[in-house]
Amino acid sequence: MEAFYSRILSLRVIAKEAGRHVFFMVGPGSMLLIFNPETTSHAHLFPSHGATGPGHVAFGVTTESIDSWREQLIAHAIEIEKEHTWPKGGHSIYFRDPGGNSVELITPNVWGTRNGW
Repeated sequence: MEAFYSRILSLRVIAKEAGRHVFFMVGPGSMLLIFNPETTSHAHLFPSHGATGPGHVAFGVTTESIDSWREQLIAHAIEIEKEHTWPKGGHSIYFRDPGGNSVELITPNVWGTRNGW
């Protein structure tokens, strides 16, 4: 997971413990925390960390960069599962990370909010 998110999505690792977790900086005010549920869902951690089954995460990208993101995925042989243009104008690209989670790159104007999303 560390190699995927740092190499493919260019996220910066800010903390990690081998076999347990890796934390990434996502923009100026957000983080992506990835836990190994085999080592972090035990009773001695409260609340337990980790999840079972595939999840979903979306990363906001600029409209101008969506084509270069698609090219980056193709260059790394990442299968694009779906692309979707939303009724209000946004666009999404969906693919899977090594853990089977759905990863989405999404441009503004999907929901029509004041801040652009």
